[in-house]
Amino acid sequence: MIQSETLLLEFLDAQGISYQRVEHPPVYTCEEAERLRQKLPAVSLKNLFVRDRHGTFYLLVTACEKKLDLKKLGQQLGASKLHLGSEEMLQELLHLTRGSVTVLGLINDTDHRVRLVVDAEVWRQESFLCHPLVNTATLVLSKSGLERFFEISGHTINLIDM
Repeated sequence: MIQSETLLLEFLDAQGISYQRVEHPPVYTCEEAERLRQKLPAVSLKNLFVRDRHGTFYLLVTACEKKLDLKKLGQQLGASKLHLGSEEMLQELLHLTRGSVTVLGLINDTDHRVRLVVDAEVWRQESFLCHPLVNTATLVLSKSGLERFFEISGHTINLIDM
């Protein structure tokens, strides 16, 4: 279990996944991140932890500037009534708290209960901004670095148009 930024950075280093780290004040929304964090040459990711009425969990990943229609996404995924997952389940499955939801939390989903769903348009980019399990820093990661991370964590990238 990787429950701290320090342990995550050590893990990334050990796996040869390079990153650039930038500190900033705590941010809880994409808007705050854009305002408080320096401009970086990468796509700022929005991550939503959701579940359907049957208890299937998803991590939806898109660009911060996009608005998501959960009803439409549910139809695309064959999932009914998508809604935000509880903070308790976010903590249990990914060991994250609201405001620090990140694709990097998937390293803690060792039972693979969370399905990774990425916006196909966003995935065409080459660099991404991700929280390192905390909302007081941002990592710039390459697409190949994230692909390696998902491979190590055992999560398949499910691409859909959002």
